[in-house]
Amino acid sequence: MNWDIIKGNWSQMTGEIKSKWGDLTDDEIAEANGEREKFVGLIQEKYGMAKSDAEAQVDRFFAELKSAA
Repeated sequence: MNWDIIKGNWSQMTGEIKSKWGDLTDDEIAEANGEREKFVGLIQEKYGMAKSDAEAQVDRFFAELKSAA
């Protein structure tokens, strides 16, 4: 998944992101601003998971979005 494309479309993806990770606030999603490391860190912190698990969840989510498009 190309994170430049994700970053460019970040504001359009916020609905899908909130449906997957409902505990995230709009401000938190906006703060990540499509930057993978920030977003993974946010998921890791908010859901109390290992970094590798958060990375896998994020990568899988965006890969599924891409395949659905």
